[in-house]
Amino acid sequence: MTSRAVLSAGSNIGDSRAHLQRVVSALGSELRAASSVYLTPPWGGVEQDDFANITIIAEGERTPREWLEFCWEMEREAQRVRDVRWGPRTLDVDVVTVEVDGATVISDDPELTLPHPRAAQRAFVLVPWLEIDPDARLVTPDGELAVTTLIEALDPDEVAGVRRAGAAG
Repeated sequence: MTSRAVLSAGSNIGDSRAHLQRVVSALGSELRAASSVYLTPPWGGVEQDDFANITIIAEGERTPREWLEFCWEMEREAQRVRDVRWGPRTLDVDVVTVEVDGATVISDDPELTLPHPRAAQRAFVLVPWLEIDPDARLVTPDGELAVTTLIEALDPDEVAGVRRAGAAG
């Protein structure tokens, strides 16, 4: 079984670029693409510093659950503390979507909802993803849509707030 995962990583505590680079490096030969780092305002209404975000495409012999466990391991290594929902963090790594043998995985498991239920609303996920996959598509409640279409549907100010800041490393 071959799977392709789109992961989103963000950090706004400590050496954010180093945290993001560790995720990229940990994927090793599974890494297919990593976006530039984008600086973005916080999402969710909690007062905090801007985030550094990247989107990653990886392929490997992992199940969707194993991609989630990889994300959790990266967060543990960065000493992630979950105090406030959408609050500041050393590292947050989310599974955005997974394809297994070319088919998008749909899951309503509370620990691993796929595709990520809020990905279509988040410019900080979509803009970096579009950089590394111009033909990217996401399954949403409205069907499978091009990431470009999803970005066009967002508030233009939110999209403009996603600012490219260079490579992760």
